[in-house]
Amino acid sequence: MTESTATRLDEVSMSLGDDFPDIRESVRRICADFPGAYWRDLEAREAYPTDFVAALTQSGYLGALIPETYGGAGLPLRAGAAILEEIHASGCNAGPCHAQMYIMGTLLRHGSPEQKQRWLPGIASGALRLQAFGVTEPTTGTDTTKLKTRAVRQGDHYVVHGQKVWTSRALHSDLMLLLARTTPQEEVKKKTDGLSVFVVDIRECLGQGLEIKPLKAMINHHATEVFFDGARVPAGNLIGEEGKGFKYILDGMNAERILVGSEAIGDARWFTRTAVAYANDRRVFDRPIGQNQGVQFPIAHAHAQTEAASLLLRKASALFEAGLPCGAEANMGKMLASEAAWHAAEACLQTHGGFGYAKEYDVERKWRETRLMQIAPVSTNMVLAYVAEHVLGLPRSY
Repeated sequence: MTESTATRLDEVSMSLGDDFPDIRESVRRICADFPGAYWRDLEAREAYPTDFVAALTQSGYLGALIPETYGGAGLPLRAGAAILEEIHASGCNAGPCHAQMYIMGTLLRHGSPEQKQRWLPGIASGALRLQAFGVTEPTTGTDTTKLKTRAVRQGDHYVVHGQKVWTSRALHSDLMLLLARTTPQEEVKKKTDGLSVFVVDIRECLGQGLEIKPLKAMINHHATEVFFDGARVPAGNLIGEEGKGFKYILDGMNAERILVGSEAIGDARWFTRTAVAYANDRRVFDRPIGQNQGVQFPIAHAHAQTEAASLLLRKASALFEAGLPCGAEANMGKMLASEAAWHAAEACLQTHGGFGYAKEYDVERKWRETRLMQIAPVSTNMVLAYVAEHVLGLPRSY
């Protein structure tokens, strides 16, 4: 650590209280109009929460991190985290729209002035939906450097061939951020070179070399498979420098970890609050079941884990906003938050017993949704590998 970095670390501070209270209260009011019955109906029909996303857009919260210059609110990352946390703590799900907050960061930080002016105002207003992120492929998974989707320059366009999987919300998005290889791997010195990022206009490409198919899953997350067969993307849609896309994608991953981790904190708080209410109300053997330590302890343990994870995520946000390295805190915070949420989910389901499986209680729906966070957007094992190598100095494992 350099002396200047250490000095800047000494100057970093973070709130320990209920930060952004006005924003949190406003988000809770919006979510109150979308109770459990709304989400259960969507799941039964495998439908997209159009009204919920519209309400968040109209409130300006989906454009919270976009600078005011481009029509956004210009709020710090921690404000975005508070928004997503409250959505999940209210029993709703930001999954259908949260990608907009962190995907647009690649465009904001690495796009040209013309590109930012072309797309960011529309994203901020809701006129344009940037929800799809085309990275993962069927045969490469988390080994992003070996992805096979190719984009070849032909005149003033790139022609794209390949396949993406688990590309959520592609059928409900106007634009897609796409990572593709522009230089074959055997021709680059470093395996992370030769990858490029594009903004793909789905409206222009769909049916013209682009096909999107729904991918049914355990939760109503609107996952898709995306097929490129000669889709033509204007060269002007290339973000930054050709071949440097992997670096641009990595640049946004800390923000992604912090924001998704905050959703997990919200889930954990919903599960804990729901479990406590049920344990106090449900009476068996002439006393509330919450009086039993076998019921109390798992809930209390999950609450303690939640508070610890929340503090680490707040530290990660403070470092991110100060422009300081935060990879360790962002990754560990996301991992610990996902685990706290899962333990809270297990405690809540167990507290409800058989009723935990009844859809009307929403516990089983949230239980399924929160389990995803230990897998995506980064798996627990990948976080542990990162910490082992980059924090502890152990040999690289892959």
